[in-house]
Amino acid sequence: MVLKIHGTPYASCTKRVLTVVEELKIPHELVLVDVENRAHKSPEHLAHQPFGQIPYLEDDGFEIFESRAISRYLALKYGGIGKLIPPQSDVEATAKFEQAASVEAFDFDPLATKIVWEAVFHPGLGLPSDTAAIKAQTALLEGKMDGYEALLSKTKFLAGDEVSLADLFHLSYGSYLKDAGIDFLESPRWPSVARWWKEISSRPSWVKVNVPLVF
Repeated sequence: MVLKIHGTPYASCTKRVLTVVEELKIPHELVLVDVENRAHKSPEHLAHQPFGQIPYLEDDGFEIFESRAISRYLALKYGGIGKLIPPQSDVEATAKFEQAASVEAFDFDPLATKIVWEAVFHPGLGLPSDTAAIKAQTALLEGKMDGYEALLSKTKFLAGDEVSLADLFHLSYGSYLKDAGIDFLESPRWPSVARWWKEISSRPSWVKVNVPLVF
């Protein structure tokens, strides 16, 4: 049975999973969910993803949702151990990976997501933007960049000298920051961050799945 990803190629979290699939060269099928007509809120979809979100994964009778959890599952099952995620037997490498993953989940993603939704997605959908929220979240994100610079001045990637899921997780919303007028990931003010961002955002896996969002 071919692995099935239920989502849409334009959605940030679906892109996160598709990037991992491409990194690991896993045969798969993208099952389109018609979010414009709210298919993700249908009883059929809710039976698989009770929060009415995308994506969710089917793998030979096994189902899992949440893009980061899906990505970890894929790495563990399909050859990503030692490539995108360290073996659990390496306690120190695993700790560094979990540290990097926590940085993305708590220091980057909530801020970038809010900025992108208010500055990019809402205008594209004809909805008003909360300019005060954009300003506040941008200031908070700017304050995080010194921490990123400190980490990335010591290692090539966030968890060490090999790319990991923690790096790839930044791509989905980080790629929209420039559309929001924010150059933190490319600024010479943080050269190690700019070097890192250029490297991960030019990976063939991301280039392949990074379908532009058209409103």
